[in-house]
Amino acid sequence: MLNREKAPIMGVWNGVGGKIEQGETPDEGAMREVFEETGIRVGRYYSSGTVMWENAAGERDGIHVYLYEANDDLTYETPKKTREGILDWKTIDWIIAPENLGIAAMVREYLPVLLKEEGTYSFLHENGQTYLS
Repeated sequence: MLNREKAPIMGVWNGVGGKIEQGETPDEGAMREVFEETGIRVGRYYSSGTVMWENAAGERDGIHVYLYEANDDLTYETPKKTREGILDWKTIDWIIAPENLGIAAMVREYLPVLLKEEGTYSFLHENGQTYLS
């Protein structure tokens, strides 16, 4: 997880990520962003989805989410300060705990679904709730 130092979710723990560059697919962009922010090379994702919502201007916005599984032999010392913020390993229970106020709002809603099984999912966030669609 990354505790971001920049807006829009400064000071909040969230997954590693960023913008898709011109000519990239979402899959390629996700792998590149993981490497740029962590130095870890990832391959095939385990599970993925899209999360959509309406922004403050009333426009549809969204993100692609990916779940990768680390190799058992991966050694990665944390916490680690980066240009984006602080990287640290977090347990799933810590991430989805309802009393955890430091996690990005939608993560605890979509992460349990992505963890259930391989697949591609779509989520819609409306009125403070995230729905599997």
